[in-house]
Amino acid sequence: MTTSPSITVTRLDLQRLERLLDSLEDFGPAAEALETELSRAQVVGHDEVPPGVVTMNSSVRCREEGSGKEYQLTLVYPDQVGGEGKVSILAPVGTALLGLSVGQSIDWPAPGGKTLKLTLLDITYQPEAAGEYAL
Repeated sequence: MTTSPSITVTRLDLQRLERLLDSLEDFGPAAEALETELSRAQVVGHDEVPPGVVTMNSSVRCREEGSGKEYQLTLVYPDQVGGEGKVSILAPVGTALLGLSVGQSIDWPAPGGKTLKLTLLDITYQPEAAGEYAL
């Protein structure tokens, strides 16, 4: 597995995600993976995050390098999952996408123990860039 790329997280997302982790009854591998990602993130204000960084509720276009298949995904909180392309922050791919910048690649643990390489191609919507974040 490759080393993890550097990531950026907004202070507001960090606070909300820490509250989410604190509220979980079952603190399993998914929560541990998210906690690890948050602990290594560079934290910035919501008005300081670059537009090419995945934040909560961002919509992204990414490619799985092995097959060349492209995906349109939206990173959401667990209670917002439902509908095509919505990925929970507690899903392995959701945790891996958080804070990633356009052009960076991540290893994505797929079902069956296989690891896929996912490259972030574009952010089609980022709440902070659109000025649409709730304080």
